Amino acid sequence: MDQEYLEAVMGLIVNSGNAKSDAMEAIYAAKEGKFEEADEKIKAAEAALVEAHHSQTGLLTKEAQGEKLEITLLTVHSQDHLMTSITFTDLAKELVDVYRKLYNG
Repeated sequence: MDQEYLEAVMGLIVNSGNAKSDAMEAIYAAKEGKFEEADEKIKAAEAALVEAHHSQTGLLTKEAQGEKLEITLLTVHSQDHLMTSITFTDLAKELVDVYRKLYNG
């Protein structure tokens, strides 16, 4: 695995993990009625997902251009992190909305 490929895979893992953490913090904030903080955390999660997608797009572009990429457990792990973080962020948005409705009647 070359350095550029490793950096892209690690970018997926790190940014996806950051997105999931921010989404969880959004849920915690909403649970306490701190909706401005929850909204900021959702925005941060979405920004981290954009960065993760940039890493993924770089890998997909290389493969589409005919470069043979080595699929390792680390690569699969990075994709798993991304998909989980996307799902978790979507769910966090819904939970923040539910808490907002509960607090605002």
